[in-house]
Amino acid sequence: MTTNNAKKGDGPGLFARLSRGRPTRPGEIYGVPGSGDTMTLSLVTIGILLFVWWLVTAMGWVKPLFVPAPQTIVRRFIVIWGEGFTGTPLWSHILISTGRVFGAFLLACVIGIPLGLAMGISPFIRGIFDPPIEFYRPIPPLAYLPLMIIWFGIGETSKVLLIFLSVFAPVTLGARAGVRSAAIEQIHAAYSFGATRWQVLQHIILPAAMPEILTAMRVGIGFGWTTLVAAEMVAATRGIGYMVLSASQFLQTAIVIMGIVIIAAIAYLFDLLMRSIERKVVPWKGKM
Repeated sequence: MTTNNAKKGDGPGLFARLSRGRPTRPGEIYGVPGSGDTMTLSLVTIGILLFVWWLVTAMGWVKPLFVPAPQTIVRRFIVIWGEGFTGTPLWSHILISTGRVFGAFLLACVIGIPLGLAMGISPFIRGIFDPPIEFYRPIPPLAYLPLMIIWFGIGETSKVLLIFLSVFAPVTLGARAGVRSAAIEQIHAAYSFGATRWQVLQHIILPAAMPEILTAMRVGIGFGWTTLVAAEMVAATRGIGYMVLSASQFLQTAIVIMGIVIIAAIAYLFDLLMRSIERKVVPWKGKM
Protein backbone atom coordinates (compact mmCIF):
# COMPACT_ATOMS: atom_id res chain seq x y z
CA MET A 1 0.00 0.00 0.00
CA THR A 2 2.84 2.35 0.90
CA THR A 3 4.63 1.53 -2.35
CA ASN A 4 1.54 2.37 -4.41
CA ASN A 5 1.13 5.69 -2.63
CA ALA A 6 4.79 6.48 -3.25
CA LYS A 7 4.40 5.72 -6.95
CA LYS A 8 1.34 7.94 -7.16
CA GLY A 9 3.15 10.76 -5.41
CA ASP A 10 6.39 10.52 -7.36
CA GLY A 11 5.73 13.75 -9.24
CA PRO A 12 3.08 16.45 -9.58
CA GLY A 13 0.34 16.18 -12.16
CA LEU A 14 0.41 17.88 -15.55
CA PHE A 15 -1.90 20.71 -14.46
CA ALA A 16 0.18 21.36 -11.35
CA ARG A 17 3.37 21.57 -13.40
CA LEU A 18 1.81 23.94 -15.95
CA SER A 19 0.25 26.25 -13.34
CA ARG A 20 3.25 26.30 -11.02
CA GLY A 21 4.99 29.69 -10.76
CA ARG A 22 8.71 30.18 -11.10
CA PRO A 23 10.90 29.87 -7.98
CA THR A 24 11.32 33.03 -5.98
CA ARG A 25 14.43 35.09 -6.57
CA PRO A 26 16.68 36.44 -3.81
CA GLY A 27 14.94 39.28 -2.04
CA GLU A 28 11.45 38.10 -2.99
CA ILE A 29 9.05 36.59 -0.49
CA TYR A 30 6.63 35.40 -3.16
CA GLY A 31 7.00 34.96 -6.90
CA VAL A 32 5.91 37.87 -9.07
CA PRO A 33 2.26 37.29 -10.12
CA GLY A 34 1.98 36.21 -13.73
CA SER A 35 5.71 35.63 -14.20
CA GLY A 36 6.93 32.68 -16.22
CA ASP A 37 7.30 31.59 -19.84
CA THR A 38 4.03 30.82 -21.64
CA MET A 39 5.40 30.23 -25.14
CA THR A 40 5.14 26.43 -24.97
CA LEU A 41 1.60 26.50 -23.62
CA SER A 42 0.56 29.07 -26.24
CA LEU A 43 1.97 26.96 -29.10
CA VAL A 44 0.21 23.87 -27.76
CA THR A 45 -3.07 25.81 -27.54
CA ILE A 46 -2.73 27.04 -31.14
CA GLY A 47 -1.94 23.51 -32.30
CA ILE A 48 -5.00 22.11 -30.55
CA LEU A 49 -7.28 24.78 -32.02
CA LEU A 50 -5.95 24.13 -35.53
CA PHE A 51 -6.41 20.39 -35.06
CA VAL A 52 -10.00 20.83 -33.87
CA TRP A 53 -10.67 23.14 -36.84
CA TRP A 54 -9.23 20.56 -39.26
CA LEU A 55 -11.13 17.71 -37.58
CA VAL A 56 -14.48 19.51 -37.73
CA THR A 57 -14.08 20.24 -41.43
CA ALA A 58 -12.57 16.85 -42.32
CA MET A 59 -15.43 14.99 -40.64
CA GLY A 60 -17.98 17.14 -42.44
CA TRP A 61 -19.65 18.31 -39.25
CA VAL A 62 -19.87 21.85 -40.66
CA LYS A 63 -20.44 22.78 -44.28
CA PRO A 64 -17.46 24.38 -46.08
CA LEU A 65 -19.65 27.38 -46.88
CA PHE A 66 -19.63 28.27 -43.19
CA VAL A 67 -16.21 27.00 -42.04
CA PRO A 68 -13.70 26.11 -44.80
CA ALA A 69 -10.85 23.74 -44.00
CA PRO A 70 -7.49 25.26 -42.97
CA GLN A 71 -5.83 23.94 -46.13
CA THR A 72 -8.51 25.73 -48.19
CA ILE A 73 -7.57 29.03 -46.53
CA VAL A 74 -3.90 28.42 -47.33
CA ARG A 75 -4.68 27.62 -50.98
CA ARG A 76 -6.79 30.76 -51.35
CA PHE A 77 -3.99 32.82 -49.82
CA ILE A 78 -1.49 31.43 -52.34
CA VAL A 79 -3.85 32.08 -55.24
CA ILE A 80 -4.69 35.66 -54.18
CA TRP A 81 -1.05 36.42 -53.43
CA GLY A 82 -0.21 35.46 -57.00
CA GLU A 83 -3.27 36.78 -58.82
CA GLY A 84 -4.48 39.56 -56.53
CA PHE A 85 -8.02 40.45 -55.50
CA THR A 86 -10.25 42.57 -57.77
CA GLY A 87 -7.22 43.41 -59.88
CA THR A 88 -5.09 44.62 -56.95
CA PRO A 89 -2.16 42.64 -55.50
CA LEU A 90 -2.65 41.33 -51.97
CA TRP A 91 0.41 43.17 -50.67
CA SER A 92 -1.14 46.42 -51.91
CA HIS A 93 -4.34 45.72 -49.96
CA ILE A 94 -2.23 45.04 -46.86
CA LEU A 95 -0.10 48.18 -47.25
CA ILE A 96 -3.12 50.44 -47.78
CA SER A 97 -4.97 49.13 -44.72
CA THR A 98 -1.82 49.23 -42.61
CA GLY A 99 -1.16 52.81 -43.70
CA ARG A 100 -4.68 53.87 -42.75
CA VAL A 101 -4.56 52.25 -39.32
CA PHE A 102 -1.04 53.29 -38.36
CA GLY A 103 -1.46 56.77 -39.81
CA ALA A 104 -4.53 57.30 -37.63
CA PHE A 105 -2.74 55.65 -34.67
CA LEU A 106 0.29 57.95 -34.90
CA LEU A 107 -1.93 61.01 -35.22
CA ALA A 108 -3.93 59.90 -32.16
CA CYS A 109 -0.73 59.39 -30.15
CA VAL A 110 0.77 62.75 -31.18
CA ILE A 111 -2.39 64.59 -30.11
CA GLY A 112 -3.79 62.30 -27.43
CA ILE A 113 -0.75 61.67 -25.22
CA PRO A 114 0.14 65.36 -24.62
CA LEU A 115 -3.56 66.18 -24.18
CA GLY A 116 -4.00 63.33 -21.70
CA LEU A 117 -0.99 64.45 -19.69
CA ALA A 118 -2.33 68.00 -19.68
CA MET A 119 -5.76 66.75 -18.55
CA GLY A 120 -4.13 64.82 -15.72
CA ILE A 121 -2.14 67.84 -14.55
CA SER A 122 -4.57 70.71 -15.11
CA PRO A 123 -8.18 70.69 -13.82
CA PHE A 124 -8.94 73.52 -16.25
CA ILE A 125 -7.94 71.47 -19.33
CA ARG A 126 -9.61 68.36 -17.90
CA GLY A 127 -12.84 70.27 -17.43
CA ILE A 128 -12.80 71.42 -21.07
CA PHE A 129 -11.89 68.19 -22.85
CA ASP A 130 -13.24 65.48 -20.54
CA PRO A 131 -16.97 65.92 -21.40
CA PRO A 132 -16.65 65.63 -25.22
CA ILE A 133 -14.22 62.69 -25.00
CA GLU A 134 -16.38 60.81 -22.50
CA PHE A 135 -19.46 61.63 -24.58
CA TYR A 136 -18.27 60.07 -27.83
CA ARG A 137 -16.05 57.32 -26.36
CA PRO A 138 -18.79 54.68 -25.83
CA ILE A 139 -20.45 55.37 -29.19
CA PRO A 140 -19.69 52.66 -31.79
CA PRO A 141 -17.82 54.01 -34.85
CA LEU A 142 -20.61 52.76 -37.14
CA ALA A 143 -22.99 55.18 -35.38
CA TYR A 144 -21.07 58.29 -36.48
CA LEU A 145 -19.88 56.86 -39.79
CA PRO A 146 -22.73 58.63 -41.68
CA LEU A 147 -21.61 61.95 -40.17
CA MET A 148 -18.04 61.33 -41.34
CA ILE A 149 -19.34 60.80 -44.87
CA ILE A 150 -21.57 63.92 -44.77
CA TRP A 151 -18.86 66.16 -43.34
CA PHE A 152 -15.73 64.83 -45.05
CA GLY A 153 -16.96 62.94 -48.11
CA ILE A 154 -15.99 59.43 -49.18
CA GLY A 155 -12.25 59.99 -49.59
CA GLU A 156 -9.37 58.97 -47.36
CA THR A 157 -10.09 61.72 -44.83
CA SER A 158 -13.29 60.12 -43.54
CA LYS A 159 -11.65 56.67 -43.32
CA VAL A 160 -8.59 57.83 -41.40
CA LEU A 161 -10.63 60.14 -39.17
CA LEU A 162 -13.00 57.31 -38.22
CA ILE A 163 -10.06 55.15 -37.15
CA PHE A 164 -8.44 58.14 -35.43
CA LEU A 165 -11.50 58.73 -33.26
CA SER A 166 -11.58 55.08 -32.18
CA VAL A 167 -7.92 55.26 -31.08
CA PHE A 168 -7.87 58.79 -29.68
CA ALA A 169 -10.13 58.26 -26.66
CA PRO A 170 -8.33 55.26 -25.08
CA VAL A 171 -4.89 56.80 -25.68
CA THR A 172 -5.90 60.15 -24.17
CA LEU A 173 -7.65 58.66 -21.15
CA GLY A 174 -4.76 56.26 -20.59
CA ALA A 175 -2.28 59.13 -20.49
CA ARG A 176 -4.57 61.04 -18.12
CA ALA A 177 -4.82 58.03 -15.80
CA GLY A 178 -1.05 57.55 -15.91
CA VAL A 179 -0.48 60.95 -14.31
CA ARG A 180 -2.07 59.63 -11.12
CA SER A 181 0.66 56.97 -10.92
CA ALA A 182 3.24 59.58 -9.95
CA ALA A 183 4.03 59.48 -6.22
CA ILE A 184 3.18 62.76 -4.51
CA GLU A 185 6.22 62.30 -2.23
CA GLN A 186 8.54 62.33 -5.24
CA ILE A 187 6.85 65.45 -6.62
CA HIS A 188 7.17 67.28 -3.30
CA ALA A 189 10.80 66.19 -2.97
CA ALA A 190 11.58 67.47 -6.48
CA TYR A 191 9.99 70.86 -5.77
CA SER A 192 11.86 71.10 -2.46
CA PHE A 193 15.14 70.72 -4.37
CA GLY A 194 14.19 73.56 -6.69
CA ALA A 195 12.85 71.61 -9.68
CA THR A 196 10.71 73.51 -12.16
CA ARG A 197 7.25 72.39 -13.27
CA TRP A 198 8.69 71.20 -16.59
CA GLN A 199 11.41 69.18 -14.82
CA VAL A 200 8.83 67.53 -12.58
CA LEU A 201 6.76 66.62 -15.64
CA GLN A 202 9.78 65.32 -17.55
CA HIS A 203 11.55 63.37 -14.80
CA ILE A 204 8.75 62.23 -12.46
CA ILE A 205 5.27 62.39 -13.99
CA LEU A 206 6.11 61.17 -17.49
CA PRO A 207 8.16 58.11 -16.38
CA ALA A 208 5.43 57.19 -13.87
CA ALA A 209 2.76 57.52 -16.57
CA MET A 210 4.63 55.53 -19.24
CA PRO A 211 3.26 52.08 -18.25
CA GLU A 212 -0.32 53.36 -18.53
CA ILE A 213 0.46 55.18 -21.78
CA LEU A 214 1.99 52.11 -23.44
CA THR A 215 -0.92 49.95 -22.31
CA ALA A 216 -3.37 52.51 -23.70
CA MET A 217 -1.47 52.51 -27.00
CA ARG A 218 -1.81 48.72 -27.22
CA VAL A 219 -5.53 48.97 -26.48
CA GLY A 220 -5.94 51.85 -28.93
CA ILE A 221 -4.34 50.08 -31.88
CA GLY A 222 -6.71 47.18 -31.22
CA PHE A 223 -9.67 49.54 -31.53
CA GLY A 224 -8.12 50.89 -34.72
CA TRP A 225 -8.01 47.47 -36.35
CA THR A 226 -11.59 46.68 -35.28
CA THR A 227 -12.72 49.96 -36.86
CA LEU A 228 -10.83 49.29 -40.12
CA VAL A 229 -13.60 47.21 -41.70
CA ALA A 230 -16.18 49.90 -40.90
CA ALA A 231 -13.88 52.60 -42.29
CA GLU A 232 -13.36 50.71 -45.55
CA MET A 233 -17.11 50.44 -46.05
CA VAL A 234 -16.92 54.03 -47.29
CA ALA A 235 -16.49 53.66 -51.05
CA ALA A 236 -13.18 51.81 -50.67
CA THR A 237 -11.76 49.87 -53.60
CA ARG A 238 -8.62 48.59 -51.87
CA GLY A 239 -7.72 47.35 -48.39
CA ILE A 240 -8.10 44.26 -46.24
CA GLY A 241 -11.42 45.46 -44.82
CA TYR A 242 -12.72 46.08 -48.33
CA MET A 243 -11.57 42.59 -49.34
CA VAL A 244 -13.38 41.00 -46.40
CA LEU A 245 -16.60 42.93 -47.10
CA SER A 246 -16.53 42.17 -50.83
CA ALA A 247 -15.88 38.47 -50.26
CA SER A 248 -18.72 38.24 -47.74
CA GLN A 249 -21.19 39.60 -50.29
CA PHE A 250 -20.38 36.66 -52.60
CA LEU A 251 -20.22 34.09 -49.73
CA GLN A 252 -16.49 33.53 -50.26
CA THR A 253 -15.92 32.46 -46.68
CA ALA A 254 -12.33 31.33 -47.27
CA ILE A 255 -11.32 34.86 -48.33
CA VAL A 256 -13.20 36.37 -45.38
CA ILE A 257 -11.34 34.15 -42.90
CA MET A 258 -8.06 34.77 -44.72
CA GLY A 259 -8.55 38.54 -44.35
CA ILE A 260 -9.38 38.14 -40.66
CA VAL A 261 -6.22 36.08 -40.13
CA ILE A 262 -4.10 38.71 -41.92
CA ILE A 263 -5.52 41.50 -39.74
CA ALA A 264 -4.97 39.42 -36.59
CA ALA A 265 -1.39 38.57 -37.61
CA ILE A 266 -0.43 42.20 -38.26
CA ALA A 267 -2.05 43.33 -35.00
CA TYR A 268 -0.32 40.55 -33.05
CA LEU A 269 3.10 41.40 -34.50
CA PHE A 270 2.61 45.05 -33.54
CA ASP A 271 1.55 43.99 -30.05
CA LEU A 272 4.73 41.95 -29.70
CA LEU A 273 6.70 45.03 -30.78
CA MET A 274 4.90 47.14 -28.16
CA ARG A 275 5.65 44.55 -25.48
CA SER A 276 9.33 44.64 -26.42
CA ILE A 277 9.35 48.45 -26.25
CA GLU A 278 7.55 48.28 -22.91
CA ARG A 279 10.21 45.96 -21.44
CA LYS A 280 12.95 48.39 -22.50
CA VAL A 281 11.24 51.70 -21.69
CA VAL A 282 9.59 50.69 -18.40
CA PRO A 283 11.62 47.74 -17.09
CA TRP A 284 10.37 48.44 -13.57
CA LYS A 285 6.73 47.70 -14.45
CA GLY A 286 5.32 44.99 -12.18
CA LYS A 287 8.40 45.02 -9.95
CA MET A 288 7.53 47.90 -7.63
